[in-house]
Amino acid sequence: MSEMPNTDPEGVDAVRMTWNVWPRTKVEASKCVIPLAASIAPIRSHSDIPTLPYAPLRCKTCSAPLNAFARVDFTAKIWICPFCYQRNHFPPHYAMISETNMPCELYPQYTTVQYALQPNPDPNNPSGAPQLPPVFVFVLDTCMIEEELGLVKSAMKQAIGLLPEHALVGFVSFGTQAQVHELGFSDMSKVYVFRGSKEISKEQVLEQLGLAAAGRRPTAGYPKGLQNGYTSTGVNRFLLPASDCEYTLNSLLDELQTDQWPVQAGHRASRCTGVALSVAAGLLGACLPGTGARIIALVGGPCTEGPGTIVSKDLSEPVRSHKDLDKDAAPFFKKAVKFYDSFAKQLVSQGHVLDLFASALDQVGVAEMKVAVERTGGLVVLAESFGHSVFKESFKRVFEDGEQSLGLCFNGMLEINCSKDIKVQGVIGPCTSLEKKGPNVADTVIGEGNTTAWKICGLDKSTCLTVLFDLSSTERSNVPGAANPQLYLQFLTSYQDSEGKTMLRVTTVTRRWVDSAVSAEELVQGFDQETAAVVMARITSLKMETEEGFDATRWLDRNLIRLCSKFGDYRKDDPSSFTLNPCFSLFPQFMFNLRRSQFVQVFNNSPDETAYFRMLLNKENITNAAVMIQPSLISYSFNSLPQPALLDVASISADRILLLDSYFSIVIFHGMTIAQWRNMGYQNQPEHQAFAQLLQAPQFDAQMITRERFPVPRLVVCDQHGSQARFLLAKLNPSATYNNATDVATGSDVIFTDDVSLQVFFEHLQKLAVQS
Repeated sequence: MSEMPNTDPEGVDAVRMTWNVWPRTKVEASKCVIPLAASIAPIRSHSDIPTLPYAPLRCKTCSAPLNAFARVDFTAKIWICPFCYQRNHFPPHYAMISETNMPCELYPQYTTVQYALQPNPDPNNPSGAPQLPPVFVFVLDTCMIEEELGLVKSAMKQAIGLLPEHALVGFVSFGTQAQVHELGFSDMSKVYVFRGSKEISKEQVLEQLGLAAAGRRPTAGYPKGLQNGYTSTGVNRFLLPASDCEYTLNSLLDELQTDQWPVQAGHRASRCTGVALSVAAGLLGACLPGTGARIIALVGGPCTEGPGTIVSKDLSEPVRSHKDLDKDAAPFFKKAVKFYDSFAKQLVSQGHVLDLFASALDQVGVAEMKVAVERTGGLVVLAESFGHSVFKESFKRVFEDGEQSLGLCFNGMLEINCSKDIKVQGVIGPCTSLEKKGPNVADTVIGEGNTTAWKICGLDKSTCLTVLFDLSSTERSNVPGAANPQLYLQFLTSYQDSEGKTMLRVTTVTRRWVDSAVSAEELVQGFDQETAAVVMARITSLKMETEEGFDATRWLDRNLIRLCSKFGDYRKDDPSSFTLNPCFSLFPQFMFNLRRSQFVQVFNNSPDETAYFRMLLNKENITNAAVMIQPSLISYSFNSLPQPALLDVASISADRILLLDSYFSIVIFHGMTIAQWRNMGYQNQPEHQAFAQLLQAPQFDAQMITRERFPVPRLVVCDQHGSQARFLLAKLNPSATYNNATDVATGSDVIFTDDVSLQVFFEHLQKLAVQS
């Protein structure tokens, strides 16, 4: 990385851009190869962001909030909006302002401020509107073996114990049929059963649960008879405060058995995941509008019954693979995706989130459900079993408070204002377009587009979105000197925090326009290699999912060659003369690793795993996403401190321990000699204290990484030449393969592959970049 290890590359604003200096025209921008894009973490916490107890002042034309870049005339009490140049008068309560007495939002260092917004007071209840408690509906699969069900039940009990006392809890279990448990009826367990084989609408769900009146309730104003922020129309028969129903739920879970429907030999259990989720969403539809709610789905196998089915019950038919999807040989896939697409629309219109915890050895349908999880900003965790640390630790983190908390927030909305020549093409990441048209909407769409506002039903401290920009195609008519040299972008995120308070965060950033034909040097200095690599990975993933027959490797190669031809220094047709400015020198290596990563080479993974990796690639911040593309490697040895090592097979040595962080898994790899000494128990002998410490160091660092990360990564501890060593070897540059293994250092390793090495890749790149 170019930054110092302890500096925060995202800064207070949590915004990173591919280019920090922008070309003036559309033509110049297209010559830059890497698109103009910004990555923003809308609610990342930072100690330097002030929270203001009032609502923002907005421009009367474009409604952009007052910010540090507005020009202010203190004597006339006027401010000029940097986006539309409208002159606005300050309202009377700003009458006291002067150069020495400014409101917080005008200080130049506060480019990001947060406003705590008061909800509209209720005339009948002057003490303030009730804060709506968050709702958690657990949807539990019961088609599992006893042992797995036992593990998931204990995880659920722990979670319910960790929930805030006022949070409301609901419970749906499903197998062949879906059961809604009436938690408010504590004398005995009372259950509403829904047939698993046919699709069910929100209206039908409310009708059957006796909540039809709640679904038709007028949304304006406050209904009478509020009880803890809820009407007494009966939804509180099913959703109870955690403190009231913890005992009921625990005893209900103790009694809950695995699905009792008989399963024929050679068949899969019948599992109606789609119906169960529809029922949970229907139940949440009876809540007051504006309630933050999450459906937490705990799924242990593929849906085989009703809407959302991904595979038939016959075990002789395997679950679809990437090859099946490519050849259009997955008969259930399109229909299931269509079902989850409309399910996503229902959840988004209600403002609710779907979280998916899938734990099974086979696939469960993450690829089909991806659309619903991603559009609602839900969490996703994929593990092999409910007993695996990846599930257990991650599930606990969702409900924990304090340092470890994910900072889950609800009902978010992102809006973007930008200077007049800038157009928004779309957003890649966990959100849904609100189709809000305007002059700043581009004609081309990438990801969630056609809008300058997005709904983010669920967001947390680490949520990160990528915004892609375009420039308007009109050539500048005004004289070069007259145009404003600065461009402005403003990100407005409103959301409900975990306490139910409504917050609005406003981040306003500025960058400089540059005439790249005149001064390419400035453009080069403003290039952010990490961000560019991640944006390219996100666009590639999106194209692989949406464009038929898209060849990702060729597309990446072509763009890389164009970039090197434009920004490299060389003599035509002389590869040996090629040099690349340090601002670009890491980028080809990122592309080399991206081409070999699980995002592009999908055939080694199931469609579920690929969908899982892509959801996290699109949601995490730039630093984390860069590790997914190009893992980090640290080497531990007796004669030096832990130090970064090249991601290359040459880094393997018999007397070293390597720690590989590839984001989804962390590998601790012991060299041959180290492993032999450890097996002989040297670390237990007092005279070999240093060896014991050497063994401990990578374990400690791995724990540090794990503590910061969600979902919790899988930890693999292995030895050189052991079977698990493949987790490391697959990620290393194959500089020594079986073809050229003559000059390998003793104690190192070779990789059995026909992949090209980084060096060969560079040679070809130089040759192609300098071609006239």
